[in-house]
Amino acid sequence: MQKKIPMRMCVACREMRPKKELLRIVRTTDGTVEVDRTGKKNGRGAYLCAREECLNKALKIRALNRALDVTLDAETAARLVKEFMG
Repeated sequence: MQKKIPMRMCVACREMRPKKELLRIVRTTDGTVEVDRTGKKNGRGAYLCAREECLNKALKIRALNRALDVTLDAETAARLVKEFMG
């Protein structure tokens, strides 16, 4: 019997994909927003496809703001883009 693959939805394109194919953006308990490459950090998380278009769309339509229940300022958004690409 095959092991069940956990699926998550990208907050930008709304496609269901296996969890390992997506990047997790997390709002930590102290309120900072960062890219969680391990997928195990504590805090509220949102998943994005590992494509630049999805990140740009999520920032444009404020999908991350809603999913993480936070208001992203320009500085935080720029830092996320840098972390996302690196």
